[in-house]
Amino acid sequence: MEPAHRSVEPIPSSAQAEPPDRKRRTAELIAQAAECEGDERQAILDEVILLNIPVAHALASRYRNRGQPIEELEQVACLALTKAVRAYDPARGDDLLVFAVPSILGELKRYFRDVTWTVRPPRRIQELRPRLSEAEEELTQQLGRPPRPSEVAEYVGCSTEDVLEAHESVTCASPDSLNESRPGDGDFAWIERLPSEEFGFQRAEAVAVLGPACRRLKRRDRQILEMRFFEQKTQQQIADELGVTQVQVSRLLQRILTDLRRSITGQRRPVKAA
Repeated sequence: MEPAHRSVEPIPSSAQAEPPDRKRRTAELIAQAAECEGDERQAILDEVILLNIPVAHALASRYRNRGQPIEELEQVACLALTKAVRAYDPARGDDLLVFAVPSILGELKRYFRDVTWTVRPPRRIQELRPRLSEAEEELTQQLGRPPRPSEVAEYVGCSTEDVLEAHESVTCASPDSLNESRPGDGDFAWIERLPSEEFGFQRAEAVAVLGPACRRLKRRDRQILEMRFFEQKTQQQIADELGVTQVQVSRLLQRILTDLRRSITGQRRPVKAA
């Protein structure tokens, strides 16, 4: 009587599993998984994932030095590998990597397109950048020199303006800090050159608006405003100086401010019903 679970051969370490051995062992495990179900099948697929993690890491290393930690890129690649292994159909053949590698690269490209932008450029520019990189590498080998933007544009089939815009979008992933000075700019950082708010403009605007309205007030009303808002006297101090009560000063101020508001907005005093 056969045992309930198949025995699985130990997986060679990543240091020992050379590409030919990894491909052979992966094919064997995929064949075993095709004949199993449930937890047993899942355990075999987990071994396939572990066996091919070095492939995922190698693909992630292609995007090293692009402003993202290599550990995060490796995590994205391993997650894509896991999805590819679980979605792989052995009927397509015994070479898992033919199916998995494009899936991993596609996931890495989507990661850069959707996650890493600090300032997001247009989608067409995001999709154009990898094509331009490949074209520039090929043209450099063919021409023996870096290609001009017009040559890259003709090779890819886009406009020269698109090539220039794609090159300028490089800093969108990790823009320069405003606190850092750039070569040739002296000792001044960009943030020191930004304009600051000038509060004098607000005061000038207030004077221009309130001046005519205040001049239309009665002399006594202007005196009350001056004591309250320029001399910073309390309502009780104003009341003592005018010989009235603090409650009367409060009502006078409310009426004066209402008159100013109506004078500025052009509203008329409501007519009382007879």
